Amino acid sequence: MSDLVLNHLAEQLYLQGYCVVNDLLPLTLIESLTRRITHPDAILEPAGIGRLDDHHINQTIRTDTIHWLDPKHTIDALYLSAMEALRLAINKRLFLGLFDYESHFAHYPPNGFYKKHQDAFTGQSNRILTTVLYLNNQWSENDGGELIIYNLSGDQIMCVEPKAGCFVIFLSDEFPHEVIKTKKDRYSIAGWFRINSSTEHKVDPPL
Repeated sequence: MSDLVLNHLAEQLYLQGYCVVNDLLPLTLIESLTRRITHPDAILEPAGIGRLDDHHINQTIRTDTIHWLDPKHTIDALYLSAMEALRLAINKRLFLGLFDYESHFAHYPPNGFYKKHQDAFTGQSNRILTTVLYLNNQWSENDGGELIIYNLSGDQIMCVEPKAGCFVIFLSDEFPHEVIKTKKDRYSIAGWFRINSSTEHKVDPPL
């Protein structure tokens, strides 16, 4: 990751709370991640909504299947290492106190979607920044599957096509978002930078 790209990313996070870049990660890594998640032997499970005791499956809200990245897997470890470098770079520039990172592959089948939702609510979550890396080659606007991002007033502020190499990052508690219906298989990695909110009487849940 170049300082030029990192400086731009940090500046946009500071000024508007979100940023989209297309040259954060090397093409070789993106291709390796794509092969991993599209391999016939890839094991994915239905994604749920809610956390901890409130976690449940609801395919009227989201229809993707997921696989959490494994730091013991060579390809996953390369991506997680890149996100660790990004964590340190953001902390250095913006002093956010980001502590760790969790992420999963996501596959949306044809007609898949994820209705408008928010990844965190002020004072109720330790998720600070949401990230999405797209892994879809030869994607066109006719394929659907765009990420739509809104402000807290409900106004649409951005529409992102899920093209391979596109990386999106935004403040988790300030931007509701949705994945509109896709017309073909759609792959990505969703992730969250977290702060450590553990106390003597409360321990953060494991990744």
